[in-house]
Amino acid sequence: MLNNILQHKNIILASGSPRRQQFFKEMDLTFTIRLKEVEEIYPDHLKAEEITNFLAELKANAFENELNENDILITSDTIVWLNEKALGKPKDYDDAFKMLQALANQTHQVITSVCMKTLAKTETFHCVTKVTFGRLSEEHIRYYLDRYKPFDKAGSYGIQDWIGLIGIAKIEGSYTNVVGLPTEMLFQKLMHYV
Repeated sequence: MLNNILQHKNIILASGSPRRQQFFKEMDLTFTIRLKEVEEIYPDHLKAEEITNFLAELKANAFENELNENDILITSDTIVWLNEKALGKPKDYDDAFKMLQALANQTHQVITSVCMKTLAKTETFHCVTKVTFGRLSEEHIRYYLDRYKPFDKAGSYGIQDWIGLIGIAKIEGSYTNVVGLPTEMLFQKLMHYV
């Protein structure tokens, strides 16, 4: 459907995330992947969606002066927000273990920002989903880390993994946002890029 609407547009996904790439395929989008190394550093005073908005735009701005007339560049960033603190990707096994211990028996927010950039404009939007974990034993956490190695995931977990099946008690909002991309919001925004 979107392919017909956007047939004269070149969709560029600037993300190495296999999950985001899979979502684009499942949304029946024709797209290319273009990657750039961007140092994901943000000012300390930023909070919650200010962080993800900043980082998504930072990734998009790396392509400044490289876009053509019909290009739509899409970048994204996801954090886990717990107790007024951003949990990004873990540094190592111990960091991942501490993150999952902190998330157990707590409700946190998963925040994803998406930046859409064309020659004419840059548009950024974000999505917030509340996720509540039940009890996670040390044994559960170690099993998950050893077996699934979620070291490329914000907050050290993937909701679609084993830990999501056995550990998540409640979710309020977009499921796909927790996986890494608010697909429904993106679909609605792309409908306006005719």
